[in-house]
Order: sequence, then C-alpha cells, then structure tokens
Amino acid sequence: MYYLIKSPGWFKSIFPNMIWEAATQKNEMFLTFDDGPHPVHTPFILNILKQYNAKATFFCIGKNVVQYPHIYQQIIDEGHAIGNHTYNHVNGYVVKDEMYLKEVNDAADVIKSNLFRPPYGRIKRFQAKVLTTLQKPYKIIMWTVLSGDFDTSITKETCAENVLLKATNGAIIVFHDSDKAAERMYYALPKVLQYFTDKGYVFEKITELITNRTCLK
Repeated sequence: MYYLIKSPGWFKSIFPNMIWEAATQKNEMFLTFDDGPHPVHTPFILNILKQYNAKATFFCIGKNVVQYPHIYQQIIDEGHAIGNHTYNHVNGYVVKDEMYLKEVNDAADVIKSNLFRPPYGRIKRFQAKVLTTLQKPYKIIMWTVLSGDFDTSITKETCAENVLLKATNGAIIVFHDSDKAAERMYYALPKVLQYFTDKGYVFEKITELITNRTCLK
C-alpha cells in the first residue's frame, strides 16, 4: 500500500480549493477521525480527548450515523465538530458523478455540516467543483498528516511516529474510528496527545473560522 504520510506542496497546488492545513501562529493542531461513529472505538476516542481537554472533528459515514445515533449525538454533545464522509464510504474515482453527489446528499440528511472529506481522499475535479459551488457550499477538508492507522502492514509504533515526526503548527491529522485502524489508533492517539500537550500545543476542532484562515505551505 503506497501513500504519502505528509501531503507535499506540489500535490496541494493541484487542488487549491481544498483545505490542507490552517494558517496559525498558535501552537495548535487539528485531529480528525474518519469512518465513524463506531460503538466501541468512538467512545474510546472521546474519553481520551476529554482527558487532554482536546477537541476534534469527526467525518462520519451516513449509514453509521443512522445505526449509532446516540454515539453521533455524544460527539456533538461533547463539543466536537462533525463532517460528511458520504453515506456508504464511496470512492469518487470509481463511482459516477451522479452517484457520488447523491451519496453526499444522502449523508447530509443525517449529518448537518458544511465540512466534507472524500473517502480515501479520492474526489474528481467535477465532483469537488459541484460541492464547493452549491448555494450552501461545502468546505472540502483534506489533511496535512496521515497517521497510517488504516495500514495493517505497519506497526503501532510507526503509526505514532508518523504523526510525532511530521505534525507541525496548523496540521490537520487523520486517524480513524474503525475496526481496521483500532490497534494502531489505540496506541498512537494517546501518545500524540501526550507528546504535543507537553510541548504546549492545543487540539482544536475545525470551524468556519479555521476554514477562513487556511493557506498552503
């Protein structure tokens, strides 16, 4: 499995209307979690975040919100942000544009947010253009650093190091609340929170204010 841990500048320049990181002078980072809500892994994450007084953004799959509405509501009640991750976690490169946009719309029936992250990070230019030019446009949130927790070929230690060594001010960091990622996420997330908290960083959720002061680095 090939992927880049840190999004390079040249890649970001291809998709300049997407949000890759936040311009900030503060010691702040932005944890994000894809694929939930999950009845076991999401509560674990929420508990760890609470211990560090950290906020995060959860990009939820529509069908999971329908299945676990109480977990979804817990995310909101505890002060975190939520985003749309399609209804069935579809790959924008594979499905037809009409079907992809329907997936986003179907998820929007249960996920009230203008934040969107494409599953697998795969979205066609046309799909992105439609979503960002609606009457109520979406903010497409990508990432600065992938933890790699979804990659079963890496160790939990490597997963933690991916973030510890690559994340800097304004970084948008990706973890997952899914069965596939659980072993590595359970190990890496507390270490990331402890390490950067000790260095004076705070973890914030993605808000309209953040998306309005983003930039490429």
